[in-house]
Amino acid sequence: MRLDLTVLAIPGFIGAMAAEYAWQRKHPAPPGTRAGDYEFKDTMASLSMGLGSLVAPYVSKTLIGPLAGRGRAARTAMTVAIGATAATTALDVIRKLRSDDFGAAGVADWDTRVLQRTQAPSDGAPVRPVLERITGRVAGIAVASTALVVATEWGARTTGEKFFGRTPLDLGDGALVATLAVLGWDFIYYWNHRLDHEVRWMWAMHEVHHSSEHYNLSTALRQPWGDTMTLYIPYSLLALVGVRPRHIINARAINLLYQFWIHTEAVRSIGWLEKVLNTPSHHRVHHGTNSEYLDRNHGSILIVWDKLFGTFEAENSQPVYGLTKNIDTFNPIRIAGHEWVDMFEQVTGADTWGGRWSYLLRSPGWAYSHRRSAATVA
Repeated sequence: MRLDLTVLAIPGFIGAMAAEYAWQRKHPAPPGTRAGDYEFKDTMASLSMGLGSLVAPYVSKTLIGPLAGRGRAARTAMTVAIGATAATTALDVIRKLRSDDFGAAGVADWDTRVLQRTQAPSDGAPVRPVLERITGRVAGIAVASTALVVATEWGARTTGEKFFGRTPLDLGDGALVATLAVLGWDFIYYWNHRLDHEVRWMWAMHEVHHSSEHYNLSTALRQPWGDTMTLYIPYSLLALVGVRPRHIINARAINLLYQFWIHTEAVRSIGWLEKVLNTPSHHRVHHGTNSEYLDRNHGSILIVWDKLFGTFEAENSQPVYGLTKNIDTFNPIRIAGHEWVDMFEQVTGADTWGGRWSYLLRSPGWAYSHRRSAATVA
């Protein structure tokens, strides 16, 4: 059994965090003025997320892994997805017919009238008609089960071992192949990381890493738990050109290890290497919620991909860290799951299949703007 290099590096992570904390003690700043300072609850949340990310793959393999393939669990999940989709479509038709019938009888906008006269006593928000609520819940089950089946099947069919077994190419071992694996992983990572910010489904997983309003080495450990429930460009594509799976696994570890040290405010610049490498300065921009910093600097080891594909932004002002709307919690469960819950609720509130899938597949900004619009109309 091969030990993950990122697990072996844990003592180094702890030591580096201790060194950063010691540096901060020797270079104090007024309380609340330096986002890089450690705050106990925030640090504990980040460490909890990091530990959870180590356990999550084993849990998901046990719970979600059986949904791929042709076993009983996979057939059941597929049946639920198809059945819920059919039921939602039928309910959509019934709702449309009822609305048309009421309109033809001279009753203006049945749904609107019900919304206007049915108010929730607790907060004054309108209550949706029963049929609409049932349709929404069934639609949520349809979308969630379909997405889960697709994600698990995609992951099972795109492993490095399977791709390597389908190609006649084998580049063997050696430093050049290891370097190719690292560069190839870095290139694919850029596009996956960019999609993390441009597709809501992937953002629901990735926004965990952006949820801290602090920025220090502990922030690097604030890792997601749900990456098996999303779709990625498979890094195993490298296997098709002859890179052996073990080099791909090592490239992943090197990629993650590199990203640890760039989560700090203690290092301001590393000189001319800033032109080529992703650095603390470049990554501070990535974590900033300043309007000019949003969705910038997606690279991992190299920053050249951002410069080539138009997503680079230099650090010209102090970043404000966190989310565009912070969740104000240190509870790891809420940090990991709140965006998934929000997304599910928005899917259940949509009236059409286009709207439902848009809340998964369009950008987070689109989803948030439509949520605000819906709240304004209500």
